[in-house]
Amino acid sequence: QVQLVESGGGSVQAGGSLRLSCSASTYTVSSGCMGWFRQAPGKERERVAHIYPISGAASYSDSVKDRFTASQDTAKNTLYLQMNSLKPEDTAIYYCAAGHTIYGCSDVSVYQYWGQGTQVTVSS
Repeated sequence: QVQLVESGGGSVQAGGSLRLSCSASTYTVSSGCMGWFRQAPGKERERVAHIYPISGAASYSDSVKDRFTASQDTAKNTLYLQMNSLKPEDTAIYYCAAGHTIYGCSDVSVYQYWGQGTQVTVSS
């Protein structure tokens, strides 16, 4: 059974940084779409970033572009999200997700597996 375990969340002040990690088991990072999503209280889950499985290139939502960097380490079978210049509006539960497809990675419906989430809180 595929397991995704996130870590690295916490509380920081605005302008600070955090790095989230997502360790995958029984799933090979880079074999399919992998992405980061977040959900703030009272809001819908939104895509933050995803990595294309063939090229390894990352795509970002406009709200985090130029501040967040998604990457993967195939040797460690781990996905990362480096978050810099954090803002209070980045406060949310962050989820790692994975799917077996290699296409349509921006579509939430292609993700079959989800982590339990990690809380990120940014204070002003």
